[in-house]
Amino acid sequence: MSSIMKFAPIALKNFFSKPVTVKYPAEPIIYPEGSRGHVVIDSEQCISCGMCQRVCPTGAITVDREAKTWTINRFDCLACAYCVLKCPKKCLEIKEGYQAPGKTKYSETCTKEPEEKIEPEEKKEEN
Repeated sequence: MSSIMKFAPIALKNFFSKPVTVKYPAEPIIYPEGSRGHVVIDSEQCISCGMCQRVCPTGAITVDREAKTWTINRFDCLACAYCVLKCPKKCLEIKEGYQAPGKTKYSETCTKEPEEKIEPEEKKEEN
């Protein structure tokens, strides 16, 4: 019974004070300064040089030059932004916010669209 009496003042105080929780779906989240966010890529600017793959401390990034794909394992990424600093084309950046949580471990792959080659028109010789 005495443990309930110890809890009663705290319960009354919390009952009459402002809520501490955030109204997330109704109001957008304001991320605190210094939060890391997540790495995103502009695949059109990427030249598939693999520099981000080489400097990633956890090996979360994989670049396939032949297939022109860039893959990141979000669970292994520390969001240290070292890949962003070392990218020669500056196609990587840190976006505010975090990825949506999921039940399974997955990798996110971006593919660069192949450039369309413009073939010259055949000239017809007039006789």
